[in-house]
Amino acid sequence: MAVCRRASQGLLRHHLKTALDCWQAYRATPPLLTRATSSLPGTPHLTPAIQGRLDEIAARHAALVRDSLAPSFSRLPPQEMARLARDIAELEPVVEAAARLARRRAELEEVAAMARDPGEEEDLRAAAAAERDELAAALPALESAVLLSLVPPDAADGRGVVLEVRAGTGGDEACLFAADLFGMYAAHAAARGWRWEVLEHARGEAGGVRAASAAVSAPPGAPGVYGRLKHESGVHRVQRVPATEASGRVHTSAASVAVLPQAAAVEVDLREEDLRVDVFRASGAGGQHVNTTNSAVRVTHLPTGLAVAIQDERSQHKNRAKALQVLRARLYDSRRREAEQAHAADRKAQVGSGDRSERIRTYNFQQGRVTDHRVGLTLHGMEAVLVQGDIDPFIDALALDHQMRLLASLGA
Repeated sequence: MAVCRRASQGLLRHHLKTALDCWQAYRATPPLLTRATSSLPGTPHLTPAIQGRLDEIAARHAALVRDSLAPSFSRLPPQEMARLARDIAELEPVVEAAARLARRRAELEEVAAMARDPGEEEDLRAAAAAERDELAAALPALESAVLLSLVPPDAADGRGVVLEVRAGTGGDEACLFAADLFGMYAAHAAARGWRWEVLEHARGEAGGVRAASAAVSAPPGAPGVYGRLKHESGVHRVQRVPATEASGRVHTSAASVAVLPQAAAVEVDLREEDLRVDVFRASGAGGQHVNTTNSAVRVTHLPTGLAVAIQDERSQHKNRAKALQVLRARLYDSRRREAEQAHAADRKAQVGSGDRSERIRTYNFQQGRVTDHRVGLTLHGMEAVLVQGDIDPFIDALALDHQMRLLASLGA
């Protein structure tokens, strides 16, 4: 108990001086929306509505700091101390960014006044004018930092994922393309040092995969996988000449990708009475153990009708565990999407649907290009993308686009 209390007090002391300095700087300067411009295209200015939100955050931050200094703080339970420290830490980036902008605006007003003062010497006024221009040029980036600090983080960004790839329209070619996509994500995971565990790998009749899934997680202390891959969900389309096409005609096939944040057992409670577990013999292309034992497992969540079938392992128990892992991720993702839709309806802000039925990317082999239709980005070099898993340019562009949409919603 005493150790927890000292740790919480130490964390609060760490934030305290910065918090007070930021609050004083923030309150000592005029409102930030004066002559505001943004260096990020499509982002809002610091409008009165955003300014009001900044004021509320700064006031809330100051109140929390006062609570941490009150004599009654030492008598709080360790959980309350930790919660208070966490709340201060969450608000601190916003207050710090606003304080930095406020200080720069104050400096700008000071040197601008000096540059205008006819009583100053000419060379001093010239130096002040040069410094004024330099300070003014830095303001858009500082304003952007304030706006970005207001974008709420996705609580699931730090999680691992269950990544699913399923063949769509296109028959055998779609299965081959689905296998290419699954390999692309495996290569990307390997390049980033992520752990890749295959959960399902159902082969197609002519090769490739009908459906495949993997659990992907980052090493301890590294950024989460979901924050990087969440925009990969959707329909991927390929345009190429299949190996079985004698006339050389280009076919168009598709495969769908779903990226689901992993959920812990305590977050999604799967009660036994809500589950129906069926066992059956594995089917499809495989080795000597296929069709010899009832090792395949299908788990159905009766309240929602969601069902997951896994047959990769020889052990029925291992297949059941993997099926429950995938089912838990799908239920968690479904609940997240319901909450996000309700939130979007409440605030009347559309920041992108992420609809998995939407065609998001085209892989054109004849032209050697990959185009993401959401951000209009085209890369040339099919091997680098599909074989080496070099999809960072797409991921970064999509993350920026999503960020811009969120920022635009702040001004609504």
